[in-house]
Amino acid sequence: MRRATFRDQTVDYAAVGASQAADLLQFPPEKSIPAVDAWRIGSGEERFRKAAEDLLAWRVLTGAGLELSDVRPPVGPQYTGVSFDSDGTPIAPSSTDGDQRFTEDGVPYVSAGATAHLRSRERGKRTDGDFRVIFVTEEPRRVAFALGTVDATSVSGEVSLSVEWRDDDEVWFEVRAFDRPVGTLHRMFRGLVKRRRRALNAAYLRAVSPLFA
Repeated sequence: MRRATFRDQTVDYAAVGASQAADLLQFPPEKSIPAVDAWRIGSGEERFRKAAEDLLAWRVLTGAGLELSDVRPPVGPQYTGVSFDSDGTPIAPSSTDGDQRFTEDGVPYVSAGATAHLRSRERGKRTDGDFRVIFVTEEPRRVAFALGTVDATSVSGEVSLSVEWRDDDEVWFEVRAFDRPVGTLHRMFRGLVKRRRRALNAAYLRAVSPLFA
């Protein structure tokens, strides 16, 4: 897992990496609303490889109706970030650097420290802002990355998406997030934040699961 130094822009919340905390639902960052959802999306190595590729090529986000633009890879030295073990204890993961990869459309793959603009006008999923890639994990049986808000206007926070090929051969997709309302309407009606998160997570599932292909 790698994370790039925040040079030109930084995230607009303090609990960087907290989407990975084992106790996220019980002890979310202050004033934020947590959510953890997981679904079985198939089984076998082929299913895992396809879902992992879709995840790192941004297709889970774009397939969910989000418009991706202005992807800026990290600049400068890389450093190892922080992850959490099953008890929620911070640990230092291994780190490797590789060459930048690109999709068929020439868009850089998800990479630690990169920044991208995401936009959606769909009701219940409105998004329009820059997001920083907090970390990327690529392991033999698990691939994941997290996005943090840089200039939030509605909700501030972090979301991580992962695909895991478990020992029983099942493939699972998980979304972990915490959202802090910052827009006037969302601060007044926190239920809007929960509905927005449910809509986004359901859209991510439709994009990654073959059941919706």
